Amino acid sequence: MNTLRKSLKLTHNLKCLRKYSNSLYEPDYLDALKPKIPLYEALNIQVRGYDYPVLENYQKYLHNIINNMDINVEDAWAVPAQVMKITTYKPQSEVVDGQYELKTYERVIQVTDISTVQLPLLLRVIEASTPAGVTIDVAVHDEYHDKARYVPDSQLKALQQELVDLGGPSKKK
Repeated sequence: MNTLRKSLKLTHNLKCLRKYSNSLYEPDYLDALKPKIPLYEALNIQVRGYDYPVLENYQKYLHNIINNMDINVEDAWAVPAQVMKITTYKPQSEVVDGQYELKTYERVIQVTDISTVQLPLLLRVIEASTPAGVTIDVAVHDEYHDKARYVPDSQLKALQQELVDLGGPSKKK
């Protein structure tokens, strides 16, 4: 009878252990190492504008603010400028009035492990300090952001296509 009580007590303790911990075989101190406030994985703060000096200064300002708030800046990079050609026409005709090139510049600041308490404060600071002509987007980091960061090498792509057209790379044994 005594052994039956001990085994029932042991199974009850095991059920409680499973109920309160993630795994039976993980020690309790691992739960203490987890942050008490939830953290975001990786966020990209995308800063876009048409005026290059304003954009550069604002990106530097944001970088300093983020560092002063003890938020981890994983990386910061510039995305290649996008050039749009704009044509204006005279009213009621097809005669060209003027042609312009409009360049859009973009900078990205990637922050990681930002707490759910710090993010609203950071967004409020960004919102209050954004200069005219600058737009801000905050997005979760995606593989697309890494691809948009690099300028494609057209000559390399042409050579790779020529190699594929000739039958692909030869494999040596």
